[in-house]
Amino acid sequence: MPLEDVIAVPGQLQRYAANGRSKLISKYRQARNSDIRRLNGRVLLFILSLIGAAAIGCSPASGPAPGSASSASDETLARAFEQRARNLQVEGQGVVQKLLSDDNEGSRHQRFLVALASGQTLLIAHNIDLAPRVAGLREGDAVLFSGEYEWNPEGGVVHWTHRDPGKRHQAGWIKHDGKVYQ
Repeated sequence: MPLEDVIAVPGQLQRYAANGRSKLISKYRQARNSDIRRLNGRVLLFILSLIGAAAIGCSPASGPAPGSASSASDETLARAFEQRARNLQVEGQGVVQKLLSDDNEGSRHQRFLVALASGQTLLIAHNIDLAPRVAGLREGDAVLFSGEYEWNPEGGVVHWTHRDPGKRHQAGWIKHDGKVYQ
């Protein structure tokens, strides 16, 4: 409506103002409803994420609770992998993912892959010339370990999981079924 028409007819000014106000209110309501729908979607996604996290945290195959020492060790191992660390003394726990054949070149090593709660995998190379073989080890078994981390593209290797006969290196170990192997 042209400005001259509004000025010429005072009754129309009220209708025009009321019409403009109702359009403004309508646009406000549409924007508010859109924001509420977006917020509701985010809240629903957040709630579903919490439920999923709780379900994963309660499953028997899950790793340690957040904030526990193992979570901290998973974070340390993740950082070691990202930084391509070498000669880093670490401790952790995981589930045996795959048993590998022994490495018989040089010192003999029992080898197996361990999956951490974070999803990272590690090769454990346990020297069986200096420490007893981990007896009865099977895929799916939980193990705790202490040793020296060496980076590789597949997740890393942990070795020195035994005592050092020369007493120059920190002793490592593997714990399986309540027994410590070092």
